[in-house]
Amino acid sequence: MDITPLVPQGSQVIDGYGPGMFRIAGVVHAGSVLVLPDRTLSWDAVAVDALTSDDFEPLIAAEPSCDIVLLGCGARMQRPPEALRAGLRGHRISLDPMDTGAACRTFNVLLAEGRRVAAALIAL
Repeated sequence: MDITPLVPQGSQVIDGYGPGMFRIAGVVHAGSVLVLPDRTLSWDAVAVDALTSDDFEPLIAAEPSCDIVLLGCGARMQRPPEALRAGLRGHRISLDPMDTGAACRTFNVLLAEGRRVAAALIAL
């Protein structure tokens, strides 16, 4: 089912992903990315266990704020460090880890629902 007609024009729909890249709103991005409803940013993340709250600063500072952050962990889901989860909860951000493919698909669905969602995607 194609949900993209339900997404507001100009939104950062994730069109595709593959080894070391993402195609978002028609633009190819190399490496990991942070995706907000209105923009996509390059992200230096390569491993879940090395992430800290500082890595999420663009999402913490986003206006309007994001209610939920989908963490694409790469090829398989991993549990992020508890200190990271606690730090983001302090900013009222819920972190939901999953594999990167699932995070891409879930982001698009939540975006179509009008949710304030962001995705932090580690490249495959």
